[in-house]
Amino acid sequence: MTPQRDPGVAALLPEAQATIDRVARSFALAARFLPRDVRDDINLLYLALRRLDDLVDLEAPSGSAQRADAQQRLAAIRTWLSTGANAEAGGDELAIFVDLQHRTPALPIDAIGAFLDGMEGDLAGPVMESDADLDLYCYQVAGTVGRLMAALLGVRAEHAAQADRAARALGSAMQRTNILRDIDEDLANGRVYLPATALRRVGLDPSAASGPTSLRDGDRRALYAAEIARADAEYEAGVVGIRHLQNGRLSIRVAANVYREILRQIERDGFGVRRPHRPVVGRARKAVAVVRAVMNA
Repeated sequence: MTPQRDPGVAALLPEAQATIDRVARSFALAARFLPRDVRDDINLLYLALRRLDDLVDLEAPSGSAQRADAQQRLAAIRTWLSTGANAEAGGDELAIFVDLQHRTPALPIDAIGAFLDGMEGDLAGPVMESDADLDLYCYQVAGTVGRLMAALLGVRAEHAAQADRAARALGSAMQRTNILRDIDEDLANGRVYLPATALRRVGLDPSAASGPTSLRDGDRRALYAAEIARADAEYEAGVVGIRHLQNGRLSIRVAANVYREILRQIERDGFGVRRPHRPVVGRARKAVAVVRAVMNA
């Protein structure tokens, strides 16, 4: 039987639900298909990871009390990851992780450290020279989330390795999709998440990626086509593992279908011909994606 939730962590459930509804609407839609107790675990995980992202991205000046508190909380989480020592200085985020691991001993807590690595690297500014750099980044910020979620959803021990690999692939596919969807928004903030090698392969100049040429005004069709193919391959590797989940198979398939539809919208929009333009999947197409997931399940 799953241990009872810590009362202090349970008190965070309303905030967790509100956060996922506000920030991750596509995933909130998919989460509706989860059993209530499992959905609460997933919502709490999302709240903790979202807060960690906010802590790493904190704009408070160095030396301020706010910055010092954030550093203390992150350090406490790092200490727990390496030694198992639990400290109140870790805040609600650490309390959530400790409770989730208590309820789910198979939780791969190494993924939390890798997630923090990705957030901190993102804050410093992405350096994407090779395809391997992008693969690592996608794992750190999203493949890790997939691994944590798979453990919370439950996997039989004999299928743990296969499910872990599939969850990693599916999370990475979703992050690669985010990158393709948000190219113009990231460019406006001086960030380019596609590797220099990928740009060179299609004749774009990485040194001009954030300037007036290259990604901003160049022909993106070949670039999009190649990166969409990589994402599609990761989706295929990811959905194969859904059958190993003990809970949430329909929910994860809905999330995969809805997110993958963003790639199809990029294709319908002419592979970046319309820009600046953020591909948006309409309600009707989302509904079709949900129906397709139900039929496949």
